[in-house]
Amino acid sequence: MDVIEDPNPTLVASTPLNMTRAPTPKPLEILDPTTNRSNSLYKRFGFPFRGIFRDITARLPSYISDWTDAYNYRVIPATAMIFFANVLPAIAFSLDLIETTGQYGVTEVLIASSLAAGLFSLFAAQPLCIVGVTGPITVFNKTIYDTLQKQSNPPEYLHFVGWVYFWAALMHWSFAIWNGANFLRYLTRFACDTFGFFVAWVYLQYGVQMTTRQLQHSSADAAYASIILSLLVVIVAQLFNVAANSRLFHRHARRFLSDYGLPISVVAVSGCAYWGRFNVSHPATLPIGHSFEPVGGRSWLVPFWEMHEVKWIFIALPFGFALFVLFAFDHQVSALIAQGSEFPLRKPPGFHFDFFLLGVMTFISGILGIPAPNGLIPQAPIHTQSLVVHGIPHKHDDEESNGPEEKTAGNAHIRGLPKEEPIAVVEQRVSNLAQGALSIVLLTGPFLRLLSFIPRGVLAGLFWHMGIDALVGNAITQRILFLLRDRTLQVEGDPLLKVRKSRIVLFTIIELAAFGATFGIVQNSLSAIGFPIIIGILVPLRIWILPLLPFTEDELAILDQPTASPFTMASVGGMKI
Repeated sequence: MDVIEDPNPTLVASTPLNMTRAPTPKPLEILDPTTNRSNSLYKRFGFPFRGIFRDITARLPSYISDWTDAYNYRVIPATAMIFFANVLPAIAFSLDLIETTGQYGVTEVLIASSLAAGLFSLFAAQPLCIVGVTGPITVFNKTIYDTLQKQSNPPEYLHFVGWVYFWAALMHWSFAIWNGANFLRYLTRFACDTFGFFVAWVYLQYGVQMTTRQLQHSSADAAYASIILSLLVVIVAQLFNVAANSRLFHRHARRFLSDYGLPISVVAVSGCAYWGRFNVSHPATLPIGHSFEPVGGRSWLVPFWEMHEVKWIFIALPFGFALFVLFAFDHQVSALIAQGSEFPLRKPPGFHFDFFLLGVMTFISGILGIPAPNGLIPQAPIHTQSLVVHGIPHKHDDEESNGPEEKTAGNAHIRGLPKEEPIAVVEQRVSNLAQGALSIVLLTGPFLRLLSFIPRGVLAGLFWHMGIDALVGNAITQRILFLLRDRTLQVEGDPLLKVRKSRIVLFTIIELAAFGATFGIVQNSLSAIGFPIIIGILVPLRIWILPLLPFTEDELAILDQPTASPFTMASVGGMKI
């Protein structure tokens, strides 16, 4: 296959295949967990620091190319896309914390996003994974607040959260040191799709909650205007998606719509709020504080170690364990999906070192009194997708021509087959760093003021749009649609045609039941603290329970595939299922 340059104007003269290829890890050394065969503990986990050391030595030779490869046009739309997809939902998620706890504000959320972007873009072994403030962590922090408020003599909220983050950070570091990320070898699409389905519905639910909250606290005109703005964001953004995936326009134009459809939708609909009758209704907008100042005028340093009652330090321990379980699953799944088998990646991953780095970020969050960031779904795979370079396969002279004649310039196609294929990913650190830097820019006075003009209805529509996109691309949704579709109209060659329909139904019901348990538990403020445990149970459920059910090995192989390619999974010892 030959390569064409990116269809959009490019800033680099060389083609994507000229990007530096990282050295291939030595498979025999990486896959061999230990040389001490007499010790079962070492056989299972390996020597301490082994995974971290291998991640560093595997990725370090690519560090220079991680910066030089960024001299490519794809970095520009990727930065714009992920900035809007990361910062605005993070602020919207935090509105619940801002209005409920009074301990966090827009400043804290933007600081958390920018620090995470800076730390992971500069030092992480997997810079494509976007780290920021997520819906699950806002649910977790709000649950802690609700729990403490029910106590007769509760401690200071941020001090208690500081201890929760401290215990969680210690568990992160221990987990990474003892090569705990090797559990990813057992993590398949079953758990990832179920968790992704859960996150998609969390996005949809938050959009509904933002809308209903305005019905309660705003005038009727303002509330209805916000609903219209929400629907406008969804409609416009989805129309961009439809056009980008259609046969309309030139492929350059389609890629432009795909790259910039979301930012254009947010900006355009936000402008509509100040036009005509919308402006008269005064829809609710984002609350802002002062530039670079925390809520309530407190210090940026939270001395949680000064907590007077020792009992609360140990009460924070189980909360820290729940947070550790959440991040161990959420962040690693985000990193896996961002490096999924559908992406032609060339540089090695580093799950152990990045999880250690996440522990550092969690500890810093406790000291600063900001929400703890972690890997984002669906933003992480969106980031990788926006960096994919598409090309057209070369058609040799001896192949039969079934379409219109193609014109070529040298070995690069400039016109030809309508369907392009992913042939490379611009693997670099600049887009992640740039979107974090833009978060800092938002904290300056003029841009913070500009942020205050964004209607809340636009953020609700953004939640709905991202939730719908995540649902449409989820395998659970695809299997439901497969079951509902006329069998005579099924796609020829679909692997699901080889699986008995009753087994597809059974497998989908199990996933929906796991999703229902997870989604149901977060609806109650007292039980919500346990939802990370439910998520963690998905892995042993797949390992030990599903093989006992009436599935053949071939059916399970089709229904539940590896999340990432063997190249990506090599750093954790390869797939075991």
